[in-house]
Amino acid sequence: MSKYKLGIVMDAIETIKTYKDSSFAMLLEAQSRGWEIYYMQLHDLYMESGISFAQASLLSIVDQPLDYFRLTPTQNIQLSDLDVILMRKDPPFDLEYIYATYLLEQAEQQGTLVVNKPQSLRDCNEKLFTREFPQCCTPTRVARKPELLKQFLAEHHDIIIKPLDGMGGKSIFRIRQGDPNTNAIIESVTQYGSCQTMVQKFIAEITAGDKRILLIDGEPVPYALARIPAEGENRGNLAAGASSRGQPLTERDYWICQQIAPVLREKGLIFVGIDVIGDYLTEINVTSPTCIRELDSQYKLNISYDLFECIQKKLENRS
Repeated sequence: MSKYKLGIVMDAIETIKTYKDSSFAMLLEAQSRGWEIYYMQLHDLYMESGISFAQASLLSIVDQPLDYFRLTPTQNIQLSDLDVILMRKDPPFDLEYIYATYLLEQAEQQGTLVVNKPQSLRDCNEKLFTREFPQCCTPTRVARKPELLKQFLAEHHDIIIKPLDGMGGKSIFRIRQGDPNTNAIIESVTQYGSCQTMVQKFIAEITAGDKRILLIDGEPVPYALARIPAEGENRGNLAAGASSRGQPLTERDYWICQQIAPVLREKGLIFVGIDVIGDYLTEINVTSPTCIRELDSQYKLNISYDLFECIQKKLENRS
């Protein structure tokens, strides 16, 4: 079997919690296959005369909570010398993130497989990407003018408002008709009308959990991780104190996956996590989807194995 060279762009590895980190699960699988792993952060990427490089370290890991990684001294590598690069940097999705996708794209043009495709990382905002599948979504509006957002509230009476660039439940609010804090919330989330903002009709089934469904090249893992809001909360985010439990996908979940799968494949979005509340698609997470380890442990799965089987097949088809 070929010894592939894999690069990973991620946050500082010393800050992760290994028991729940999906990037770590992927790295364990790559290491078990004997692949060389080159670790880098966003600030390690650079371009010289139109060619993308990185100051990278060879990485080895152990599946334990402490003392879980070893790095060699950094070396300068040309990104296109890698067979595959996992872009696993968490948001914020800012200009630095976008610049990184341009550097990764140059390596892609030279034959490196980048997961997920750099152009699609730029094109597919995790909130706005749902617009391509209105048949799967609850009523939604994106606007920055407060009067347009208030009109939507007047029409639907109970809504969720959230910024387009957030993660982990940050700045997500529920507003009900007559809420005296309506103006203050809209001012805060839109930053006084200067930022496009999403509002969605409130989905009461959030009490049963915000389901994270993982897809590998458009094929769903057969179990979702339902993230159940804490008492008095509306946010189904683990970072906001939600609890979690696994559950099999419903018929509607599979239908939603079938609706979006062809577009994911077309756009080179190999590893994606969608969020579904009740019967409705609410987000399509393309930057660094999580929940691998939770589902693996609850159902004795190895989602990273399936992902790397997919990646390896694509590499073999290229050679």
